[in-house]
Amino acid sequence: MVCPEVALKRQLTERQQRELDYHREHARQHQEILSTAFSWDVLQNPGRRWWNQYWQMYALLQAYDLNGKNVLVVGCGFGDDALRLAKLGAKVSAFDLSPDSLAIARALALREGLQIDFREMPAEQLTYADSTFDYIVARDILHHVDIPVAMREIVRVARPDALFIVNEIYTHSLTDRVRRSRFVETVLYPAMQRFIYGPDKPYITEDERKLTERDLKLIREPLQAPSVLRHFNFFVTRLIPDRFVFFAKLDQILLRVLRPIAHLLAGRILFSARIHK
Repeated sequence: MVCPEVALKRQLTERQQRELDYHREHARQHQEILSTAFSWDVLQNPGRRWWNQYWQMYALLQAYDLNGKNVLVVGCGFGDDALRLAKLGAKVSAFDLSPDSLAIARALALREGLQIDFREMPAEQLTYADSTFDYIVARDILHHVDIPVAMREIVRVARPDALFIVNEIYTHSLTDRVRRSRFVETVLYPAMQRFIYGPDKPYITEDERKLTERDLKLIREPLQAPSVLRHFNFFVTRLIPDRFVFFAKLDQILLRVLRPIAHLLAGRILFSARIHK
């Protein structure tokens, strides 16, 4: 009899296999995480960094009562969000395609004394029962997956009116056309990449692409109107590293002032919406 995990691996697409190979090496290069203190700082008054999308995601999450609720983390990686949500009292389930990333996540949860159900699977083939989760969190994962198939699975495992929180890299197709122009691709972007990321290799897989407005339309089809919708990163992470706080604040102020066209300018989107079933 073939075990489920082996059978699942046999069904991986070429893209999923490339992701798996990439994250095997990525996990190998980040073993030091296991000997480093885990940071809980984003749980401490996350609203104070109003210009930062990650902190604002936690300001949003802490506005809801997560205690005792079933929460799913989509594509959990090394488990950062799973651990933080469990710390807030949620009953957390989390999955990832990479067993190497999950090994780190499980070790961190064990070290921190947190009970989290980690499982290995792709977003397109979830093994959870129908109507299981009250909240589903997707951060930097939907641009890696087959969106229509993954969204069908997310809707299936969500309870009626479950809240879906999305924090993703994004670009409007018009902006992306500029980004993919020959000058930007061959001259400007390599220089900006060194400035933004330094000597380190960016954490960018071969197949990933930022979500576009067309992708967002597919994601939002089974959702109600967003209760929260915010845009981030006009020039930050494109031209200037996000470690420059003054410019990060200015970036967010500009996007708020330019709200009617923020969807054309932003490089990241954060929203929450109820799942319609």
